[in-house]
Amino acid sequence: MSILNILKEPNKLLRQKSAEIQVIDEEIKNLAKDMLETMYNAPGIGLAAVQVGVLKRLIVVDISKEGEKKNPIFLINPKIVWKSDTLVNNEEGCLSIPGYYGNVDRYESCKIEYLDIEGKLNNINVSGLLSRCIQHEIDHCNGVLFLDHLSQLKREIIQKKIQKNHL
Repeated sequence: MSILNILKEPNKLLRQKSAEIQVIDEEIKNLAKDMLETMYNAPGIGLAAVQVGVLKRLIVVDISKEGEKKNPIFLINPKIVWKSDTLVNNEEGCLSIPGYYGNVDRYESCKIEYLDIEGKLNNINVSGLLSRCIQHEIDHCNGVLFLDHLSQLKREIIQKKIQKNHL
């Protein structure tokens, strides 16, 4: 396993839509393991393949706290098949936008359909932080960043700071 480079905003790849994975082969399994190691190293609680430069619909998440047993989840071609009516506003950050945070509305709970690392179709009902994290990562698969959920003013302030630091 190896630690991969995490793309940072304003990398144009982060704004592209990821393709569905057709075959779960050793390359995909190795990518998933490398993504997990990269996420833990960052440290973060979620990572989408596009964030490491691979336009595939693959995400890894683990919301376990430090000192707890790790509980990684690999989601291939994840999609939201049900969402609650209730939205929760909470602060988010992103490994591709380090040092910047903003309050984002997300569904309190949702049902996710996905393939696991062995290619088995699964459904998972999630709520709270896990729901927020998976929604954030699915956004990445669709070329959407948490910045896109912020007010125009807040988004522009952060983007100007990113551009200034990027030069």
